[in-house]
Amino acid sequence: MSSKRSSESPASLTALLRDEIVAGTLAPGTALREVALAERFGVSRTPVREALTRLEGLGLLERDGRTLRVTAPDPDRILHTYQVRIALEGEAAAEAAANRQLGDLVRLEGLVARDRALEQPSDAQRLSTNVEFHEALWAAAHNPVLVDLLERLSLHLTNAPHSTLSVGDRWARSLDEHEALVAAIDARDEELARRLASDHMRAARDLRIRLLREFAR
Repeated sequence: MSSKRSSESPASLTALLRDEIVAGTLAPGTALREVALAERFGVSRTPVREALTRLEGLGLLERDGRTLRVTAPDPDRILHTYQVRIALEGEAAAEAAANRQLGDLVRLEGLVARDRALEQPSDAQRLSTNVEFHEALWAAAHNPVLVDLLERLSLHLTNAPHSTLSVGDRWARSLDEHEALVAAIDARDEELARRLASDHMRAARDLRIRLLREFAR
């Protein structure tokens, strides 16, 4: 059954499709066609075409002849993204320790408590709650340029196969790392916060390398 939204703008269509790609609803390799999407959203092909162009510009879609498909995982691109994110997450954590306000701490502590209370969360739930925590940490830095860079960078990991959070005991260890990071931010210990955040992302990178090797077999 189609979901008609005749007032959808290119920006809102971009956001809707981006969220479906990020959530895995639109899997890597899925073809996105203007006519079908225009019918689904009850709009003309013009805003759909613009939304698809924007998604291609973000690297979430790639051309296969005349067809746009959800981008397939690229191991080199994924690992390059982790290398940059290790540095930027460390900087965000250090700036959060320097600039955080009480409301930032309350939010971060609340997210850690919420995630610890989850019982056997699904892979998708672990992924979404983890994203929410990191976005709250970025916000606590009060540096809009850094937030913009990290938001753009995170899109490059959208199509990485499987979440690292469901490997072994990574979920539990990740929550411990989040809690330690929040404590460092609370104490305004910039260097500790930087180190903890960078180490947190290095652990995710190392697991991602393992998953990529398994995925390639």
